[in-house]
Amino acid sequence: MYLLELGGEDDAFAAREAESAATGVRPIAPGLAVARGIAPERVRGLAYTHRASGLLGRTDADLESAQALLEAATLERDDGSIAVRATDVHGATGIDTERAERELGRVLVERGFSVDLDDPDHLLRAVFSAGSVGSTDAESEQDSVCALGWLAAESVRDFGTRAPTDKPFFQPGSMDPLLARAVANVAGARSGATILDPMCGTGGVLVEAGLVGADVIGTDAQEKMAAGARTNLEHFLDAPNLSPTGVDRGSWHVGRGDGTRLPLADDAVDGVVFDAPYGRQSKIETHRLEDLVAGALAEARRVASRAVVVADRSWQDEAQAAGWELEATFERRVHRSLTRYVLVLE
Repeated sequence: MYLLELGGEDDAFAAREAESAATGVRPIAPGLAVARGIAPERVRGLAYTHRASGLLGRTDADLESAQALLEAATLERDDGSIAVRATDVHGATGIDTERAERELGRVLVERGFSVDLDDPDHLLRAVFSAGSVGSTDAESEQDSVCALGWLAAESVRDFGTRAPTDKPFFQPGSMDPLLARAVANVAGARSGATILDPMCGTGGVLVEAGLVGADVIGTDAQEKMAAGARTNLEHFLDAPNLSPTGVDRGSWHVGRGDGTRLPLADDAVDGVVFDAPYGRQSKIETHRLEDLVAGALAEARRVASRAVVVADRSWQDEAQAAGWELEATFERRVHRSLTRYVLVLE
């Protein structure tokens, strides 16, 4: 079993993204989930999961219980050094994390481990969390929990280097790279997969999908946007070295095109992602916007078996009319006047 440390405000959405890198994902407390297995190289590319650790066990969220758990745990000792890092999720338990690190480190020293606080060979994560995860399964829900695990994989937190305003081509309303990476992952972005964005805008989703190894295709009805997306993709995906996530960057192709009439064969791609025009901000008339999104959903259904749609409203009825089944839907509040809906379609 593995412990996943989730990030962001929406654990359900974070857990859904984590399923692209792990099996049997199940939230256990705010900011925490467990998984049966992980793909470490995929964990490195997650947006809303920070770390995955081999789970030693879990107990009540107090230091005495954590010490007892570590004292009783079966540990395999080698010649490597160790360190302990403790976290109190949202500061909800009031645990003194520095003291927790000292006391748990003392337990490990007494069990024969050597400590190296600066550059350890192995890192023990001690994560304390309090609150309900809202599960209907009483056995999977605790008021508070401490989970211990050896760090196995960590996501690459370089999203700030790709802030929309810092890219070579920028337009207002561009999706932030964290959300772009997450929806790309949910759509199936990975090495060997092909991801399409038929309304690619500045190319933010395509950049994030390409950085986790997917080959990407983008179209946009405006030549200005298609040209700008090409500029961004060239900047981020044409480097000869491995991407920060440790995989080969995917190939890319972007051109001007109509998202409702794609020049692609049936089942040509593995997943489709698009950020639908927002009603209040779009200059498109309401009936034309509805026709555009309905047409894009129908074309997405023709060329792929999975899609993720981001929008300022739920297009569930249009998606079902296009032949999609709604696997999941999430609401993500951006600010007082904007809530983003994320629809996962199969």
